[in-house]
Amino acid sequence: MITVREKVRFVETDMMGVVHHSNYFRWFEMARVEYLRQIGVLLTDMMADNIVFPITEVDCKYRSSAKFDDYILIEAVLAEATKVKLVFTYRVLKEADGTLLATGSTQNVFTNNQGKIIRLPDKYFNKLHKPS
Repeated sequence: MITVREKVRFVETDMMGVVHHSNYFRWFEMARVEYLRQIGVLLTDMMADNIVFPITEVDCKYRSSAKFDDYILIEAVLAEATKVKLVFTYRVLKEADGTLLATGSTQNVFTNNQGKIIRLPDKYFNKLHKPS
């Protein structure tokens, strides 16, 4: 698991003064990219190798509201990793009191730049399965 700390920006809130629901998907992506970075898988390297991994499924359950200037913690866990797909789960919490704001998951598949599903090369796959 990795945790990313962020501060809610004014632009992320809506007319009701709470974070707009769409921002949670962006926060999931931030945590997913940071997870991969921390294990040595860089998206720029993958793209240079003609590998992208579009989302094929996304889920978010909203539990409580975050507001402007709240500090939040976005937790990402790699729940499943095969040579064809990655599944991550997420929790977003308010840092001040640990309130659970949202839970979610994403599934990505590996494709080439033309959208054809491919198998992830070992040089990346092995990093996903290194013992902690």
